[in-house]
Amino acid sequence: MRLDGWHIILGSNSPRRRELLKGLDIDFEVDTRNNFQESFSEDVPFDKVPELMALGKSHGFHRPLREKEILITADTMVILPSTAQRPGEILGKPRDRADAFRMLRDLSGREHHVTTAVTLRDCRREETFSVTTQVCFKALTEEEIAYYVDTYKPYDKAGAYAIQEWIGHVGITRIEGSYFNVVGFPVQRVYERLQSFLG
Repeated sequence: MRLDGWHIILGSNSPRRRELLKGLDIDFEVDTRNNFQESFSEDVPFDKVPELMALGKSHGFHRPLREKEILITADTMVILPSTAQRPGEILGKPRDRADAFRMLRDLSGREHHVTTAVTLRDCRREETFSVTTQVCFKALTEEEIAYYVDTYKPYDKAGAYAIQEWIGHVGITRIEGSYFNVVGFPVQRVYERLQSFLG
């Protein structure tokens, strides 16, 4: 992709997003200085929350953007849809081991959605879009959950798991949609939208 003098800034701490953006063979810098406080109203539909977070991170960037700078921010959420037995839930990053266990038990044997929203912004324009992937886990045993949590310590991951780690290898039976979106960055869609954004 030709940048024609544009400077790309990735406003994310995620090593996975850095790696995936690097895969587009473009130069960028990482700048995570931000004053956005992540919060949202309970009446916001679950699938709209990642867009609010990505946009909030963009506008919380620590300085105004200069000419020919594009800031990329993103937010990924694991969403358990509601059933007749229980309401839906957003699974964020687990607080501790017990919380990670609870999340993986909730995901066990069920389908869930992973939604990543991305905001592209320069000094004049902004665009926010989201990508959703459906993921299905087999019924996980207590031993499998314990092994994964204790070995991989997934406390920095939404839903307490990473698809590219052991639990994804042994536990995920089906996905519909972008694999990289579940990793945390829908890089193919980012490529398309970035091309459009650059004109």
